Amino acid sequence: MRKNILEQIIKNKSLKLEFAIVTNLKSGESQIFELNKKLTGSFEKFQKEIEEFFKSKKNGMIKNSEIFVETYIRPIKVIIIGAVHIAQYLVNYVKSLNFEILIIDPRGYFATTKRFPNLKIINKWPEEAFKEINTNENTALIALTHDPKIDDPALQHALNKNFYYIGALGSKKTHENRCQRLKESGFTDKQINSIHGPIGIKLGGKSAPEIALSIIAQLVSETYNKK
Repeated sequence: MRKNILEQIIKNKSLKLEFAIVTNLKSGESQIFELNKKLTGSFEKFQKEIEEFFKSKKNGMIKNSEIFVETYIRPIKVIIIGAVHIAQYLVNYVKSLNFEILIIDPRGYFATTKRFPNLKIINKWPEEAFKEINTNENTALIALTHDPKIDDPALQHALNKNFYYIGALGSKKTHENRCQRLKESGFTDKQINSIHGPIGIKLGGKSAPEIALSIIAQLVSETYNKK
């Protein structure tokens, strides 16, 4: 692989861009593929097949060819509201998954680098924190505080931005009260029903690591369902 290709790969990964490396295993030639970018040489006639691999986020050989496609997918942004005990287990579970985790919590005594090393923490109220974060329909939100002053503004932002996954911790009664507040704030039943509450797949667990596992299982399931 040529030096300029390697340098471009490093640059693209540092910028968290989505791209693919296409390699002719017979000749050793490689090119970087990006959407709306035309390939050349031995890859040109496989443009359509390479695009299909890329869009399906898969790696593999193109049928009846010597072309191998390796995709690099941008990490999905997951915003955790509340630097609580469950959040620590969530962070541990997602280390090997393609998620970029951020934590928002105005309570500085919870959201510390000692409890969450090597993680972006924003010690601000959600209304202010979201001014610093680019979010869209490919973002996920996990609300854990039980405190309406913290969770509700975050949920409202997630609904307005049409996050693909929104989950909120709490009992059925807590969630009913939460839904009523959102309804009074002008959100529709369809929007409110998109919230997973109580959060997580029903695994039957009660401990913090078990609850965190149920949340991650639901998040991964919804991530694949959105594709």
